[in-house]
Amino acid sequence: MNSPLLTAPGAVAPFAGAPDQGVPWHFGDPFAEQRSAARSVAVVDRSHRAVLAVPGDDRLTWLHSLTSQHLTALGEGEGTEALILDVQGRVEHHAVVANVGGVAYLDTEADRAAELLAYLTKMVFWSKVEPRDATAELAVLTVVGPEVTDLFAKLDVPLPAGPNGVVALGGGFARRMPWPGHDAVDLVVPRGELADWWARLTDAGARPAGSWAFEALRVESLRPRLGVDTDEKTIPHEVNWIGSAVHLDKGCYRGQETVSKVHNVGRPPRRMLLLHLDGSREVQPETGDPVLVDDRVVGRVGSVALHHELGTIVLALVKRSVSPETELLVGAEDRRVQARVDPDSVPPDTPGLGREAARGLGR
Repeated sequence: MNSPLLTAPGAVAPFAGAPDQGVPWHFGDPFAEQRSAARSVAVVDRSHRAVLAVPGDDRLTWLHSLTSQHLTALGEGEGTEALILDVQGRVEHHAVVANVGGVAYLDTEADRAAELLAYLTKMVFWSKVEPRDATAELAVLTVVGPEVTDLFAKLDVPLPAGPNGVVALGGGFARRMPWPGHDAVDLVVPRGELADWWARLTDAGARPAGSWAFEALRVESLRPRLGVDTDEKTIPHEVNWIGSAVHLDKGCYRGQETVSKVHNVGRPPRRMLLLHLDGSREVQPETGDPVLVDDRVVGRVGSVALHHELGTIVLALVKRSVSPETELLVGAEDRRVQARVDPDSVPPDTPGLGREAARGLGR
């Protein structure tokens, strides 16, 4: 589903094979777009996201039983993130959730939506819910930057309160997000009004920005992307989803035993780290490429981004046994470059692990 904004002035489409087909990659100056998102305000077309709708009286208790999140505690006008795991606790689906107007909305990666909807439909049984694909009805825009509040005031649009607040908005909703910056709001608008909303936002001062800018800010924020920073073996502890998408004070969902066991008595085998690449070579790795120490594979490359301040940065899943001080090589042979670990990206062995909290290391 191609966005009408691909024909907007200055819009550049992504190259063949890029993960964000169907929306603008940038608008002529991706680094300036990132700076606007960091210092003023920018708007990103993310209408390639899939949106599922789950109306029905049982929507929260039903989703609570299927996902890693404590959704029975989610009030009207609140949002969160949630995972669906397999029986071994490995991540199958990730969604950003909004509960508004008697409907739970889940937006997710477009290539995973059909599988997620099929699973939800299969699990309805006797519950009063009617999950459906609402992608043809709703589209996602993300507004990000420290001037978001001023922008919404200028447009006389209600701004959701708190880090995960949600407000109904003319056939859609606005959802406050804790990433990819300190000030970010997802606008989920009627798809037929996407171009109109874009014009309103840009006319009010938001700089048009593409998926390049959004991805760079996401990587800087250490936020994983399903299917890019995860593989078939990924468990939530490895990619910073404990807390944001996994509630540790709930049980009785598929994969919960692994989540609890690793949290209480174990350590995840890998951890997601931010890597800074040596910029002396005009090559960069690709998603799925190996991370190596002395020709030994110790991890995999996830997201690769060109950042306006940090240069080329990578999110990589790396074996826990690898010291953060170790010099790494990333990429296949013809695009292999040196990399170093950003020390600020190194998490505790397991966030909140009991014995580490007792030593003052938990967070």
